[in-house]
Amino acid sequence: MLKKILIIVDSIDMEDSSGSKANVALINNLHKGGFEVLVYHYTRKKVILKNIDTFEISEIKFSVLYFLSRLERVFTRATKISLNPYLESWFGFSFTFFNDTQSIKKALKKEIRNNYDLVLTLSKGASFKPHYAILDIPELHDKWMAYVHDPYPFHFYPRPYNWIQPGFRQKERFFVKVSEKAKFSAFPSFLLKEWMCSYFPNFLKTGIVIPHQSAEYNIQKQDLPSYFDTSKFNLLHAGNLMKQRSPEGLIEGFKLFLDKNPEARGVSRLMLLGYASYHKEMLEKYKVNTQELYVSDGNVPFDIVYELQQCVSVNIILESKSEISPFLPAKFPHCVKANRAILSLAPYYSETSRLLGDDYPYWSEADDVRRIAFLIEQMYQQWKINPDNLLLNRKDLEEYVSLSYLKQIIENLTPAG
Repeated sequence: MLKKILIIVDSIDMEDSSGSKANVALINNLHKGGFEVLVYHYTRKKVILKNIDTFEISEIKFSVLYFLSRLERVFTRATKISLNPYLESWFGFSFTFFNDTQSIKKALKKEIRNNYDLVLTLSKGASFKPHYAILDIPELHDKWMAYVHDPYPFHFYPRPYNWIQPGFRQKERFFVKVSEKAKFSAFPSFLLKEWMCSYFPNFLKTGIVIPHQSAEYNIQKQDLPSYFDTSKFNLLHAGNLMKQRSPEGLIEGFKLFLDKNPEARGVSRLMLLGYASYHKEMLEKYKVNTQELYVSDGNVPFDIVYELQQCVSVNIILESKSEISPFLPAKFPHCVKANRAILSLAPYYSETSRLLGDDYPYWSEADDVRRIAFLIEQMYQQWKINPDNLLLNRKDLEEYVSLSYLKQIIENLTPAG
C-alpha cells in the first residue's frame, strides 16, 4: 500500500497562479488522507503549509548556467532586446530553466536512498521544471507520477490558442521522454488525458485522472468588499481573462438580460475579478455604460475571492470559444464546494460540460448572447422566488473532487516492484 510520498513542485504560493492553488489543494488532501508527505518546492519565497513537511529548494548561484542566465537578463534590461526566443530556439529552454532544473536535481539527490512509495511532480504554467529534473534521476522513475495540468507543449493547445513556442521540437522530445519514463501519469481531466494520449501514446498505458481537489484552506477572515452587496443577485467570474477568453459575450448577455428585465437593474451585479489586460479597453467602455458591472483592477487576493464564491448567487466558469476544451478549471472544485449555481460558458465538448452533465440547465457557448441572457433571466427568476433555488446540490461532484475519492485513486496504484 502506498503511504510515503515525495512531492516536487514549482510553487506553493497560492497567490501566484491558479495552478499553484490546485497544487496546494492536492498536497493538503494527500496529507489529510493519511499519507506521509514531504514537499520539495521552488517557490523562491518562504511559504508554510500547515502540518506538512516542506523543503525550499535553493537556487544554484555558482555555476556557468547561473552566470549566463544573469548575463542574459542584464543584456535584456540594458538593450530592451530579449534573447530568450533565440536561446530557446537553439537549446529548447532558457538558461534560467536549465539552472532551475539543476537546482531541483541537486536538492533531490539526498532523497534517492529514502524509501518513498511515490514520487509526484507538479508544475504550473508551461515550465514543468520538476518533470525535467526527475528525468535525470533514473533511480526514481519506477516510483514517478508525472502530473500534467494542461496540454504541453503550447502548440498542442486546441484552437483558438495558437501559440508556438521557440524550441517547440525540443520541448516535444522532452515530453516524449516524460511519457516513456514515468511509471504513472496523471491528468486533472478525462478529456485532457485523451487529448495528450493522442500526441504521446504511452500515456495510454500510464494515465489516470486525478481531478483538482476540494480542500480546506486556512483562510483569513475578510470583510466583504464594498462593491459586494449580499442582498443582490450577484454573478461572479473569478480568474484571469486571457486573450482567448473574452468576456464580451457574457457582458452583452448580461446587458440584454437587464434590458429585458429593467426591474433587475437595481438588484443585479456582474463581477469580473482578475487580470484582464488583453480586454482592458473593451472593459473600460462597458464599465462606463453599465453601472451593474464591476471589473477589478488586476488581481484580487485569494482569501477574498474564495469567500465571495461562497456568498454570490451564481459562479461563472468562462472558457474560450472552441470546438473542445480539455481543461478542468482550477476553480471548478471551489465552485462545487460553494454550492452555488454554476453558469457554464464553455464548448459542448469540454470537461466542465462533461462533469455537469447533458441535462444541466445553465450552459451556453461563450458567445451566444441571447442564450446567456435567457439563462441569466431563468436564474434571476429562481432567485426572486427563493435564493436557495440556486443551490447547486451536486453530491456526485462533491464526491468527485473530494479527499475520499483521491484516497481511493492513490491506494489503487500498484507500488514499484
